[in-house]
Amino acid sequence: MLPDFQLSRPLAGARIVVAMSGGVDSSVVAALASRTGAETIGVTLQLYDHGEAVGRAGSCCAGQDIRDARAVADRLGIAHYVFDYASAFRSSVIDTFADDYARGRTPIPCVRCNQSVKFSDLLGLARDLGADCLATGHYVRRMIGSEGPELHRGADPARDQSYFLFATTREQLDYLRFPLGDLPKPRVREIAAELGLGVAAKPDSQDICFVPNGDYASVVRKLRPETATEGEIVDEGGRVLGRHKGLINFTVGQRRGLEVGGSPYPLYVLRLEPGQGRVVVGPREALAVSAARLSDVNILGPLDGALSAKVRSMAKPVLARFDGDMLRFDAPEYGVAPGQAAVFYAGDRVLGGGWIEETVSAMALA
Repeated sequence: MLPDFQLSRPLAGARIVVAMSGGVDSSVVAALASRTGAETIGVTLQLYDHGEAVGRAGSCCAGQDIRDARAVADRLGIAHYVFDYASAFRSSVIDTFADDYARGRTPIPCVRCNQSVKFSDLLGLARDLGADCLATGHYVRRMIGSEGPELHRGADPARDQSYFLFATTREQLDYLRFPLGDLPKPRVREIAAELGLGVAAKPDSQDICFVPNGDYASVVRKLRPETATEGEIVDEGGRVLGRHKGLINFTVGQRRGLEVGGSPYPLYVLRLEPGQGRVVVGPREALAVSAARLSDVNILGPLDGALSAKVRSMAKPVLARFDGDMLRFDAPEYGVAPGQAAVFYAGDRVLGGGWIEETVSAMALA
């Protein structure tokens, strides 16, 4: 059964632009779009310069991935265009990623990429091509509510990507389509195999596409050398407990790698102080947070009353309330880190979210 692309005119006379990263998900979206009878155009953004892109694997939008996208488009008989966005990607995503780490924050580059390059620049390209919509391979659902399009979690909890799309605006949601939102990943691979797409068994790309081998510290160290400067590990009272080899090696909530002895209880990273080059550690209960101040809040639904909030991509949503720029948790929450996102839900519906700027310790209110 073909997905409903929710267009206001017959598909036979419509034009759909598909964001093709070279992976199985976007390739299946292109195939599904072309089978509706609509004119389908595949667009790939090259996000690395030519030297970096050649032969690069385990990423997206570079090297072999571009060749895979082109091969799928050829098999489907659809047009395919590649646009060079390496400079924009570096300035809006990679540099911001490095800057956040230098400031002692825990960044989420995938959200920044969706905010800027994918759902801003790519959406503009689709409009310039005269498309009725831009379709992507994200595992979320676009549902029509009483006041227009709504963003909902993907039907497969294991693949849901709604946390990373909280910054999608209402205007963007009007134009975007997510044909895979109701499908589990195994079914998507089955469809790719049934259609003879060469990417059917291609592994998923890594979480941070521009970090080779998952070594984000080496990337940040190269771009911001000051993050590798040695400094002190201190307790909440400022007592020196040891030394570290660079703030880049730590994030809030981390326990491993501290190499501090003599404590009667396990120690966790409570916060980073870039100005002093210090890592502040303490017991797990000191990680408890009662509230968080948010910035750049994007609103997709009503935020009055109780809601659930997710403060890390792998965290379970917890009950909370949003007031002004403050997110207040019904019970103390752990692992809340500046630089991460807080995303609001009502059931499966995404109500919006914002960036965590600072937190309020639950111990301070005890």
